[in-house]
Amino acid sequence: MELWLLNTFSTPALATVFIGGIMLLAVTGALLVRRRFPHTVEGRHNEMIGVVLGIYGAIYGIILAFVIVAEWEALGAARTNVATEATQTAEVLRDASAFPAEQRHRISDAIGDYVHAIVEKQWPRMREGKPDPNLTNPEITRIYRAFQSYEPTTEAEKAYYSQAVSNLSGVAAARRSRLATSQEQLPVLLTALVYGGALVVIPLTWVYGIRSIRVQLVFTSAVAALIGVSVLLVLTLDRPFSGDLTISPAPFKEGILARYWP
Repeated sequence: MELWLLNTFSTPALATVFIGGIMLLAVTGALLVRRRFPHTVEGRHNEMIGVVLGIYGAIYGIILAFVIVAEWEALGAARTNVATEATQTAEVLRDASAFPAEQRHRISDAIGDYVHAIVEKQWPRMREGKPDPNLTNPEITRIYRAFQSYEPTTEAEKAYYSQAVSNLSGVAAARRSRLATSQEQLPVLLTALVYGGALVVIPLTWVYGIRSIRVQLVFTSAVAALIGVSVLLVLTLDRPFSGDLTISPAPFKEGILARYWP
């Protein structure tokens, strides 16, 4: 459901529907409570409700802040990892320039196939939250075989060969990390706290007695809007390879790797 929402609607549209929907439900609930329990406007229990609302609001705010900061850092780490994989792939290609023409072309062709497989085959599956390592296994294996079948002769070739193999190991490690990151999401308990907390805080604003209906609606809708923005932010950050905020495969099309793209 989350992936469908992120990949179907733009962020502005999703924000309008998501935040607007929460505000509408909050305002509707407040009006229904005022009509069904008119004595609540007298505020007889405001002192107790205010304390409970303050405690719940503080705890919920801390949870949201923790989740958002953690997901923002995870998003940055995932973006850095993609850039690292692309950079080390490019370094393997640069190191291979020290080899004879036949071997250089063999490695270059294998890297080109690998880069295209990532962008054209694997990235769409990552966007859906279903990455398939097998989509790039043949290409990365082909790169390894290109190095395993070659025996450097000169000291310069040996030096570049060692460096290229080291960078290739970095590519494989970054690839595994990228695939793992594309499947990660909030633990069930934290997800329950994020969404369940909203179901606790918003109804508390309905029973907080305020005689003016306008003030009551402004109060309720403001709390609902803040919660809606926070929950939407959690939703979008939880999927770094989906939605409008998705991590781009652009690093695999830049620099020396641009030669593989028209």
